[in-house]
Amino acid sequence: MNPTAAIPRYRELPRVGDGDAPRTAWGYFGRSDEVGAVNWLQPDVVRQAATLVRWGSVFPLNWPLTMPDPPLLGRGAMRHVTKDLNPGTDDYYDNFYPQASSQWDALRHVGHARYGFYNGLPLEDPGELGAPRLGIEHWASRGIVGRFVLLDVDRHRAAIGDPIRADESVAIEVDELDRILAGAQLTLRRGDILLLRFGWVRWYEQLDRSQREWLAAQETFKAPGLSPSEDTAEWLWDNHVSAVASDSPALEVMPFDLTSLDRFLHYRLVTFLGLAVGELFMLDALAEDCAATRVYEGLFVSAPLNMPGGAGSTANAIAMK
Repeated sequence: MNPTAAIPRYRELPRVGDGDAPRTAWGYFGRSDEVGAVNWLQPDVVRQAATLVRWGSVFPLNWPLTMPDPPLLGRGAMRHVTKDLNPGTDDYYDNFYPQASSQWDALRHVGHARYGFYNGLPLEDPGELGAPRLGIEHWASRGIVGRFVLLDVDRHRAAIGDPIRADESVAIEVDELDRILAGAQLTLRRGDILLLRFGWVRWYEQLDRSQREWLAAQETFKAPGLSPSEDTAEWLWDNHVSAVASDSPALEVMPFDLTSLDRFLHYRLVTFLGLAVGELFMLDALAEDCAATRVYEGLFVSAPLNMPGGAGSTANAIAMK
């Protein structure tokens, strides 16, 4: 990939098959690429982002590893074991799910039943995935570093008198994202890390134990998020976003339908475009500061776990302003 070359518009991307088969970025970053849109985070992008640190404010974006509690969507509870070294201590994590709390979905995490994984890696070739291919280590080896842009959808909705209910299926369309961007007087640039706050984490933290246990018992549940329409994928690609993360359980509106290309946005973003997708990021403190300063951009740094073949990672993310 030549970082200075013109990036094709979404509607110019080739289809993976005939007719209305999905458009893909397969091959755009190279036929053997395993990094996807994180490739846009070139040195010029990182240098520009570093200039946005004005006050030295630091905002960790990582929910405790023990949250949500109980875990959601079929993930198990981690057991933290401490060992006495006499003197000192050591510890280990048993039943550790790296994607139970604030997380990245690696390109290995989502494959389509018909079209396979990112860049056309077939589902039926376990030997290829066992190599490993498309694992989280490819992002870990370079880091995810660039400019963040925060869009506080929850605060925007409250301001216009149409608050988001965190326990409802509220689908956020791209025209609303454009309005929030305009209100922040920002435009997206190549390689941006887009952070979307829906208010879900704050809502969850206010639930009592019985409500949390009910959520954990559900195979799926209602939650706000991005609309799963193709317009969303087109908007993110045409704005050259390298990564998009939210404080909601799935980034996209829930419940979703894995059997439908038009009802599961992860297919278009992860499998076909190679975007980094993050979920359950802790964005409340950052959003408070952005609202107070009217500055919704800054430097973003994330160091995913260096696990060969890993399907995902804890976020390990920090925003700086």
